[in-house]
Amino acid sequence: MIGELDDRLRAAAFAYLAEVAERSGGLVGREELHSFTFEGRRIPLVSQQAGIWRPGGLGLEAALSILTTFATSPELRPYDDSIGADAYPRYKWRGSNPRAWDNIALRRAMELRKPLAWFVGVSPGVYDPIFPVWLVDEEPSEQQFVVALDDLMRDQWRSDLSTRTPFDPVRRYALATVRVRLHQRVFRDKVLLAYDSQCALCRLRHRALLDAAHIKEDTAGGQPIVPNGVAMCAIHHRAFDADVLGIRPDYVIEIRADVLAEQDGPTLRHALQGLHHELIVLPRRRAERPSDVLLEERYERFRAAG
Repeated sequence: MIGELDDRLRAAAFAYLAEVAERSGGLVGREELHSFTFEGRRIPLVSQQAGIWRPGGLGLEAALSILTTFATSPELRPYDDSIGADAYPRYKWRGSNPRAWDNIALRRAMELRKPLAWFVGVSPGVYDPIFPVWLVDEEPSEQQFVVALDDLMRDQWRSDLSTRTPFDPVRRYALATVRVRLHQRVFRDKVLLAYDSQCALCRLRHRALLDAAHIKEDTAGGQPIVPNGVAMCAIHHRAFDADVLGIRPDYVIEIRADVLAEQDGPTLRHALQGLHHELIVLPRRRAERPSDVLLEERYERFRAAG
């Protein structure tokens, strides 16, 4: 039956994505998305051109995946996917026709409560796979669907969430989930790609030990864009957040004076003191380099700390 085939296909696709992401450190490439096979047949997981995908030739009604195109800044994307006042992400229709086949495919995924994969572009042809996700509502006046990033968000969705207090537990959970699974994860991947998966301070290349450090924290209004981030290993990220080290607008590292004066073994000497007045590694693309305005603001905080 078509329903059973659909369920097997989704389960197999998610298992394949998990395997690919495990090998690559969390990312998938377009070539890999076109190389998936199911029961002896190659079935692409994304469209060649559109962002909404329902494989043909299988009799499926519901979309299998959605895709958000990579852009250096969110405003450059062709569709304005956003986060609602209720903390749930939105995914735009394709075009403005509610009866377009791909919008119908999304609507059927919502009605049948089918899980989808969401591919968020972090670089040309490279995606962060977020799965499973569910469409839990449609907002025709805004030409978009409401997206739940896990089963709890799916089951707790209510259309009146945006009118509830900010301390409502559902909204708080949704906000935390979106921050971790969407914003922070995609931000980290974009920053690490820009820095060739190495710490900008010590050149460590073990991706599992690398973070994307915000220059201006998201809690202070910092945007999840590459010029607001620097790739750092865990120890340098912690030191940056604690104002033990600072980065000047000319990309020179400084270590706080009291820390420079300490004597506490080889880790302090090599991992921190030895970086004083060194230059950070910069992304190849000038547009991805740290914002000098944000670095100046952050450097002033560092100077005030020590």
